[in-house]
Amino acid sequence: MASSSIALREMQRDLENKANDLSQLQKDIAKNHQVRKKYTIQLGENELVVKELDLLDEDANVYKLIGPVLVKQDLAEARANVKKRIDYISAELKRLDATLQDLEEKQNSKKEMIFKLQQRIQSSQAGKGKA
Repeated sequence: MASSSIALREMQRDLENKANDLSQLQKDIAKNHQVRKKYTIQLGENELVVKELDLLDEDANVYKLIGPVLVKQDLAEARANVKKRIDYISAELKRLDATLQDLEEKQNSKKEMIFKLQQRIQSSQAGKGKA
């Protein structure tokens, strides 16, 4: 009888640890969503800038804000810089998507483990109640 209560306590402790791990995974997923949202907004802004730059004549003046100062910049250079930024942001979004998929797989696996452990605890308690 004493060994079954020890085993039950071990399972409950294991359940707590797994629940804490699941909670941490959910926080990581939420953080991933926040960062992804930020990058998505930046991507939209930069795509808008490219469209605006494409509307300009080749001899148009383009200025870049560096700190509190506007610095004149070549149109081709400005386009190249913005396109590089779009490439970088797109790569980051792909990386975040892959990370998110991995986190969600871990989360589902952890939920499944918790569910199975809860069933074992319940069946153990039911067996204990009958004895």
